[in-house]
Amino acid sequence: MTELAVRVACVQIAPSVEDPRGNRSLTRDAVREGVSAGARLVVLPELSTSGYVFESADEARSAAEPADGPTLSGWTEEAARGEAVVVGGFCELGDDGLLYNSAAIVDGGGVLAVYRKLHLWDREQLVFEPGREPAPVVETRAGRIGVGVCYDINFPEVARGLALAGADLIALPTNFPRFPRPEGERPMEVTLAMATAHLNHVFVAVCDRTGTERGVDWVGGSVVCDEWGWVLAGPPEGFGPGLVVADCDLARARAKAWNERNDVLGDRRPELYRLGESAAVDT
Repeated sequence: MTELAVRVACVQIAPSVEDPRGNRSLTRDAVREGVSAGARLVVLPELSTSGYVFESADEARSAAEPADGPTLSGWTEEAARGEAVVVGGFCELGDDGLLYNSAAIVDGGGVLAVYRKLHLWDREQLVFEPGREPAPVVETRAGRIGVGVCYDINFPEVARGLALAGADLIALPTNFPRFPRPEGERPMEVTLAMATAHLNHVFVAVCDRTGTERGVDWVGGSVVCDEWGWVLAGPPEGFGPGLVVADCDLARARAKAWNERNDVLGDRRPELYRLGESAAVDT
């Protein structure tokens, strides 16, 4: 199998909902940092251009940009410096005038794709329109990159669909709100990333945010996992701002065998899965 060596960088930052202009500089600097570290794939957090805890839909609209706006153009310029691919979350103003919690995939040539988050968390439903198209797999110079956003990871169907579509790596911009956890336990969100990678035999790059915004604390759980689910890098020390970097051979995700008799995708029996049906059996 031919090696597909890709350095992956997740840049954990703390955007501010009160400073959209500052976020533009912050995210561009983050892309530059990842590219300078030699990354061919740079991942930024969810809603990195706007912050997250909006007081109203009007506040979100004031921070929104179309996909051809100045922020993503800046990411494109930075990506071109290192022939990199960038996946980052942004507050999108759609051509239809609606707001979307979106992730853009860009390289030095421009925007390759935009994905609109399917599963909106809590108050996001008061601000954003849910996406209407499946999560994409994009053929890039850094491999076949599947994209989801944050809460999407809680729906195994999304990651499995990306694996079936040929993803080598799933990039997941996130804003994980911090919940209490037992002393000594790793964040559940990191465990979800590990399980997603393991069950689908794909690499997973989760880029979370950090800091406190309007009373909400964030996990800061950025990680890169290999195709067996083991953490290659992250989270940053103290779950604060930082660069999470891992060297990955993405070609390994294309070999789906568990062993000589079992296969991640080949062993599926979808004709027997009761999707959307009651599994009760009469006795």
